[in-house]
Amino acid sequence: MLASKSATRRLLLENAGIEVEVEAAEIDERRLEQAFLEGGAAPSELAPQLARAKALDVSVRRPQVLCFGADQTLLLEDKLFHKPNNMEAAEQSLKKLAGRTHTLIAAVCVARDGAVLFETTQNARLTMRALDESFIRLYLAAAGPAVLSSVGAYQIEGIGIHLFETIEGDHATILGLPLMALMKWLRSQRFLAT
Repeated sequence: MLASKSATRRLLLENAGIEVEVEAAEIDERRLEQAFLEGGAAPSELAPQLARAKALDVSVRRPQVLCFGADQTLLLEDKLFHKPNNMEAAEQSLKKLAGRTHTLIAAVCVARDGAVLFETTQNARLTMRALDESFIRLYLAAAGPAVLSSVGAYQIEGIGIHLFETIEGDHATILGLPLMALMKWLRSQRFLAT
């Protein structure tokens, strides 16, 4: 069970031969984030906390089912970015990221019956090219409203790849799921063929 509405995460799992159903977690992510950060936690620790909350939420409602919760955060010099609310916010995000290196933190948690069975976090570092305002506007016009579903206002699996100079990290992690580590754990537990 995937505790997320993310079509990308579902596709990553299905392309790896892992059949999943989807049941979105019923949590208020921004409220949990606020409480977590106000409690003194580092922004770099947020993705695993949210992944755990999602997995546990669904695992309580769906007993005996393996529930995968996943989350991803974007940090630029310890500043947390969120999905842009509109195209103007997307433009501002890209202006801040342009010419700089940011970190994507992707986390996954597996839970069953309200107990965590496995969790891991992986990072990717992405360096965006120096971009002028006209290029950013051209990119946003071409990419369209799809950029509003991405924390960095880009989708690297599409034309967002044109924004980058270098990328360090595994593709699935960049898309929001530490898939290799998850598959290794599933094999170790005999949920997948070895």
